[in-house]
Amino acid sequence: MTQPRRFARVRPSGLVSGNANLIVGPKLPVIPCRVVDYSAGGACIELNADASLPQRFELLHGATKKKCRMVWKQGRRVGLCF
Repeated sequence: MTQPRRFARVRPSGLVSGNANLIVGPKLPVIPCRVVDYSAGGACIELNADASLPQRFELLHGATKKKCRMVWKQGRRVGLCF
């Protein structure tokens, strides 16, 4: 039985770009990714290449920077909570 989501997820469209960057450390290079969908409580992203991610990092999407935690990873897709 699936549980209903607390927040409705939407796909980036219109003026909102689907491209984003992950900031994993102050002296480490950013990791480019694509936002598949997002909500007020989290997001699903797709990495451009297989990369090892820490449990906590920052998502830079447009002009918004959010502190995130990785919840799940399946192949190149990663689920985040804010």
